Amino acid sequence: MRNILAAGALACLCTTSFSPAMAQDSATTAEAPSASSVLAVVNGTEVLLGHVILLRAQLPQEYLSAPDDVLYKGILEQIIDQILLSGSITEETLELRLSLENEHRALRAAIAIDEALGDAPSDAEYQAAYDKAYADLPEDPEFDASHILVETEDQAKELVTALDEGADFAELAKEKSIGPSGPEGGALGWFGLGQMVPEFETAVLEMEIGAISGPVQTQFGWHVLILNDKRIRPVPALEEVKAQLARKMQQDRVDGTIAALREGAQIEKMDEGFDPAAIRDLNLLRPLTAHE
Repeated sequence: MRNILAAGALACLCTTSFSPAMAQDSATTAEAPSASSVLAVVNGTEVLLGHVILLRAQLPQEYLSAPDDVLYKGILEQIIDQILLSGSITEETLELRLSLENEHRALRAAIAIDEALGDAPSDAEYQAAYDKAYADLPEDPEFDASHILVETEDQAKELVTALDEGADFAELAKEKSIGPSGPEGGALGWFGLGQMVPEFETAVLEMEIGAISGPVQTQFGWHVLILNDKRIRPVPALEEVKAQLARKMQQDRVDGTIAALREGAQIEKMDEGFDPAAIRDLNLLRPLTAHE
């Protein structure tokens, strides 16, 4: 429902002309405004300041820079139009009732999620989550290697000979490599286990730092490798993964709330034999009224 109402306010802002004089039409009151302050009455239906506040909060960021009098007037007039249009619908169809139930349920669920999220994690919670995620990480190796990729084994052997005779690996890669890393001297940067094709990884695992391999064949062609360095994968600092930890903790809170609710709920499904293709058929709704 939030999105639908916001879209209505946005439509008004996009189609209505505004001027500074609109500020003169703004609701004024001697007492301090509250969410229950009445801004207009349309055929007996009150428009409250709270309605306008909620719609403004759902507008896209680019519209929030507009002057308050412009936003106020646009949103208020849109709500008035919505009340009038809503009142013109005399048939309470099943489609309308179910749509409202979906929107009402989704809004209440969103509020429940906000409550489940609670306050931002404390420093102690961040530290505990960090320790749980990274304290017992296995010591996986990482490798920094470069390669020269050519089409044939003979070409690869010629490269090995040139390197043994003192040729510069990076310059040779720029000149001879047909791989995408050629212009960067064949540099592949740091990579871990499982990130390279098996033949390439096997060759790297058998090499010492500074060593140059013999020709290695993969599905891409023939490679000549040099192992520049290797290390144990470093553990990231807490600050580097703080946003990731926050998302994980938030998801855990929501999942925990839902799990507790499901555990205490009575859920009975009656969909045995149901054809899932029926969810695409809007015609099942349109002919029906709310009383059918």
